[in-house]
Amino acid sequence: MANNHRDDRPNDTSRNPLSAPVSRRRFLTGAGAAGFAAAAGPIGAGALAQAAAPDGTPEQIHLTWGGDPTRSVVVSWASAAQAVHPRVHVGRDTRLGRTVHAVQRTYTDGLNGQTVFTYHARLDDLDADTAYHYAVTADNDSNGDKPFTAAFRTAPRGRAPFRWTSFGDLATPVTSWVLSSPQSKYAVGAVERFEPLFHLLNGDLCYANLNPAQQPAVWADFGNNNQASAAFRPWMPCVGNHEIEFDNGEQGFTSYLTRYTLPDNGTRFPGRWYSFRVGSALFISLSADDVIFQDGGAFVGGPAPLVPAASTGNAPIEPGTSFYIRGYSQGEQTRWLEHTLREAADDEEIDWIVVQMHQDALSSSKTGNGSDLGIRQAWLPLFDRYGVDLVLCGHDHDYERSWPVRGFNRNVGQDAATGATVDTFQPNPIPDAKAPDGSYDTSQGTVHLILGGGGTSAPLDVYGVDAADGAPQAKIFTRPNRPIPGATPGTFTRLPADALEDAVWSAERDTGTGYGIAVFDLDPGEHGQKTTITIRYYHAPGADKTPTPEYELFETVVLAKHRKHHRRW
Repeated sequence: MANNHRDDRPNDTSRNPLSAPVSRRRFLTGAGAAGFAAAAGPIGAGALAQAAAPDGTPEQIHLTWGGDPTRSVVVSWASAAQAVHPRVHVGRDTRLGRTVHAVQRTYTDGLNGQTVFTYHARLDDLDADTAYHYAVTADNDSNGDKPFTAAFRTAPRGRAPFRWTSFGDLATPVTSWVLSSPQSKYAVGAVERFEPLFHLLNGDLCYANLNPAQQPAVWADFGNNNQASAAFRPWMPCVGNHEIEFDNGEQGFTSYLTRYTLPDNGTRFPGRWYSFRVGSALFISLSADDVIFQDGGAFVGGPAPLVPAASTGNAPIEPGTSFYIRGYSQGEQTRWLEHTLREAADDEEIDWIVVQMHQDALSSSKTGNGSDLGIRQAWLPLFDRYGVDLVLCGHDHDYERSWPVRGFNRNVGQDAATGATVDTFQPNPIPDAKAPDGSYDTSQGTVHLILGGGGTSAPLDVYGVDAADGAPQAKIFTRPNRPIPGATPGTFTRLPADALEDAVWSAERDTGTGYGIAVFDLDPGEHGQKTTITIRYYHAPGADKTPTPEYELFETVVLAKHRKHHRRW
């Protein structure tokens, strides 16, 4: 993979190093991608060790799109202590010239009692497809004489070519944290090598909830690692099951929602789901925990309770407790999704609809989680009805691509324990969607990609096989897997998926490594011609055993269809 690192970036001499490790006793222990956990003992104060008195020096700096990516970008960051007069200076060149004051947003972690200070400066009235330079500082910034500087580019207006990248399940490079790996640093570097306009981060950002005594420290290590890329281009996330934290908000998303400013969805659940448009593509980010059957959030496995720090005033969390939030929006997210999709289908300037979510409707992972019937029932019919082209997920730590799918095959699954017939709503592949030139016409079906190989220490690139005929096989959650007593008294566990089906929809699986990054190049095409998205998936051979910065091309797939105003419905 060629290194095309930009040469015109302003020099940044003030990037903060990763937080130094402190005593990090693991009160939760991960078990693969399922988020199983065991808890023991009380949680201490958990504050990060500081070499000097905490101040307002910006760290964990990252960008997100505003409501209109051609005109608005949000700069967000954190500081160890409350910042005084936090602000961003921005301009078309290094002279900057315009100052935007930041809004403070804080929370106190519900488990260890640490207060987190974050700041958000919305840069509006920008010009489309234009490079901007910026600096982040505060009156009590210890680097105030030479503050952090970076640059970004706004989105193009109208039908224009652009690139984005994606993976999920990133974690941090600090190996003392559960499920973290040095591969996380290399994954961030891979984003920069491809220099996308923006990056989609498909949930399970840092696994802080598996390290409950030090959740803010895990988030800090995550943010400081990502800063090497996220300060130069928007990183647009979605929530996954490991963003769900005990005592941090109604759905456990307070850590996530405090750190990110995301496009408004117009509902009473800001930040959980959203959409934005770049060129001829609409991007939709969803919170799949709202509809899935799987219970995969924060979980106390026992035998001891999880005891928050006394300063929080929160009660001990007893063994067998899980944070299960299925149905939390009471259908509001699905209603918003249908409205958003209907508007996109009617918009003659939108050719492509791309959905991002964490959990999977189509996954044949054997050692991971598998598929979830909840997504198939709630959202796949909408994807079919309104012509969603591409769905990007994580959750299972591997790479898998589906054929274009539309509709369902009924009553073809089986109960994993009894063999009885189960209706898994098996997605139906569309062979005719493949054109003679090898491209796929997504007007005939939706392609699903599993991109869960960001940087977690638990690659899961082992896939299901039907012992009877050797065909690909998938596990499916068709009912909640709530905690049940474990083999040891006082402990609890959660069962894996309860059903099986032939994965007739599975087109490609990477059995060589669980790690990789997908690169997407959208070509809007000419008037009267086809528009295309070229997908190149790069994996990191050998990374399952030894972390590596080397990514190699695994496969190239082209999606192609007529521009909308020439398409016959």
